[in-house]
Parts: sequence; structure tokens; C-alpha cells
Amino acid sequence: MNEKLKPATLCVQAGWTPKKGEPRVLPIYQSTTFKYETSDQMARLFDLEESGYFYTRLQNPTNDAVAAKIAALEGGVAAMLTSSGQAANFYAVLNLCSAGDHFVSAATVYGGTFNLFAVTMAKMGIEVTFIDQDASEEEIAAAFRPNTKLLFGETITNPGVEVLDIEKFARIAHNHGVPLIVDNTFATPINCRPFEWGANIVTHSTTKYMDGHATAVGGAIVDSGNFDWEAHADKFPGLTQPDPSYHGLTYSTAFGKGAYITKATVQLMRDLGSIQAPQNAFLLNLGLETLDLRMERHCKNAQQVAEYLRSNDQVAWVHYPGLQGDKYYELGQKYLPKGSCGVIAFGLKGGREESIRFMDALKLCAIVTHVADARTSVLHPASHTHRQLTDEQLAAAGVAPDLIRLSVGIEDAGDIIADIAQALAAR
Repeated sequence: MNEKLKPATLCVQAGWTPKKGEPRVLPIYQSTTFKYETSDQMARLFDLEESGYFYTRLQNPTNDAVAAKIAALEGGVAAMLTSSGQAANFYAVLNLCSAGDHFVSAATVYGGTFNLFAVTMAKMGIEVTFIDQDASEEEIAAAFRPNTKLLFGETITNPGVEVLDIEKFARIAHNHGVPLIVDNTFATPINCRPFEWGANIVTHSTTKYMDGHATAVGGAIVDSGNFDWEAHADKFPGLTQPDPSYHGLTYSTAFGKGAYITKATVQLMRDLGSIQAPQNAFLLNLGLETLDLRMERHCKNAQQVAEYLRSNDQVAWVHYPGLQGDKYYELGQKYLPKGSCGVIAFGLKGGREESIRFMDALKLCAIVTHVADARTSVLHPASHTHRQLTDEQLAAAGVAPDLIRLSVGIEDAGDIIADIAQALAAR
């Protein structure tokens, strides 16, 4: 696919190019296995000497087409679909870290990601240090150690709606000889392409804006191909030294710019198996076709809602990068000139209990765990998604007790505002 095509065109056209007589629409290859004529043909696939399909846990034509579309949208060289956004972040880190290793992450990441890094990966012997993403380069650099393997952040944090200074993070990571991994779920490649600002690997919960309809859970990892693993070979032996499980094959020399995704596929997906079902990939592709259109509407609606909330005297505070005067307005203008996303964080005067009463009075806006789909939804993170965190961890993650996460959908903005107004009046 022509890399010069605009995102709106890539959303529709990338990934699947049918040949004569093939389906115009990407088909679902709903099969666990694929047939070959000889034993040698199959053996060459297992030895990674040829590319092809033999078992869906490793590769599937439907999944590969959708992964190629996401890679094209991000400007990457390769991508891999996973069963969820959590699996994507887990694999993205685990592909570089082993027991005894360390990595650095922004503290204000999604609560599930925070717990994955701080608790589950700690049980595997992988340690994380959380830092304030707004701290100076010197303060963040102080968290690095000789065994640090990566730096991690979110383009737009969930649920605080804070904007990452990607260039700063990339500079810090590269000064220490490690890649920057950015979760780009909220911005999507329509509003920000982190590779253009120095990031090396991007992850997504495709469950959110990419799917857009709350129909299919999934995730994705995209590699830019712009990190030189060989230049830092001592830090990344899994990529630069022979893999005994593939007869001594070395990924960085055998696959070049495709080394990272190849390793993630043939090692992690092979052994852990968090695949995205072809049916889910098919549904994801349908969502991607309208992603460019939907993101424009999400941002337009959210801007109007954020301005209404700021003007209402019952609202204590509003965080949205599109509002002039917001702490992240300038970073938003730099990295997200087309708009940030449809998610707004705000709190009401009266605190936590008032926030809960307001949510219970909403009629159009639904209380759901989900975020970033076509329907407007609302959540109280301290009671729901971040419930497992202590008060100290909530504070570190930037989650105030009264914080309401409002995910503005693509309905009529006037109807959304009217529902918010009646709920405020009902408190």
C-alpha cells in the first residue's frame, strides 16, 4: 500500500488487496489450521525459513491483514494483533524484559496497566519504577539503571487525560540506549503518530476507538523498525543472540527491521497464546474503516461538552487538552493538532459523593466499564477501573477521588449536553 496515502484512505484500503476473483471485503479465515502438500513444506514454516500459515495461534490471514492496516496507519514496519490491550502491553514489555530486568513507566497510566506492571510482572522478577511524566529530564533519567530495558508512557493518559511529551520521553530513552513504548489507544494514529516524534514501539487497546462499537476485545503492537537492536546488543540478548528454540536463529540478523514483531510472534504468541480471534479481527477491520470519520466527531463533540462543563458553576474542575488554559493545552497543540480524543476528566463541587449522585442521574450517558466507543459513557475510576489501587497509588496515578471519566460519543452534542444538564439539576 502506498505510504503517501492519507489516513482516511488507509482506514478503508490498507491491509487487504484482493486479487482477481477474490472477495472485495476482507474475509474471515475461521480455521485453526492450514493444509500443505509435503512434510518439508510444513517443516520450513516451523523453522522460519519461509513465511506462511500453518496454525492460527501464530498467524492467520484475517489477522495479518488487519495488523498490516494498523501498521500502515501508524507508519510502522510490522504489527501483531493480541487478544486485548492488556495482552499487547504485557507482550510489548515482556518481549524485551526477563527476570532480573527493570523498566521505567509514567505513573499516570491506566489502572490495569499500573497493576500489570507493579504486581503481576513483579512476580515474574521484572521490576518497574514509576515516574512523574511531567518531571524534568534529569529527574526521569535518575530512575534508570544499568538493567533498564525500556521507557513506557501513554499518549493521552487514562483516565486523567494528560498529554505525554513524546519527544522528551524519546530523548531520555535513547540517551540510555533503550526504546520508548507508547500506548496510543486514546489518540489513535488519526490524531497522533508517535513514531514521528521518536517513539519506537506503539501499543493499542483496539477495543476502544479502533473497534468503535464495543463489539470486540483486542489489542495490537506496532514496531517502527527505527530502533537499532544491534547497536545495543548487550541490552537485548533475546533479539541479538541465537535462539535455541529455533536452531540458533538470531532475530536481529535474520529479520532486520522485522525482528521485534517476529520474536513477539514466534516466542510469546507461540508460548502464551493470547491471540485475537479472526472473528474479532474482522469486526475490528469494520471499525477501522470509519475511524477517521469518527475521531473527528468524537473530538468535536468533546470540545463542546468540555466547554459547557467549564462554564457550569456546579463543576469544580475540567481536564481536556482542547481547552485553552488547560495544563496540557500546549502539548495538545503540538502533538494533537487535529484534536485529542473524546474523553474528558472532571469533578463536581461537593466531592466524591456528589460525583456518584450525578452519574446515577444520567439517562443518555451510560455507566459502563468501557470507554472510547460510539456511545457516550461515564465511569468513576476510583470506584471502578482503579478500585484495586490504594489511596497512595491513586494519587500517584493522578486519579482524584471525585474524578469522573466522561467518554463523549458520536451522538448529537446538544443531546449529550442536555443529559448532563438534567443530571446536574437532579443532584
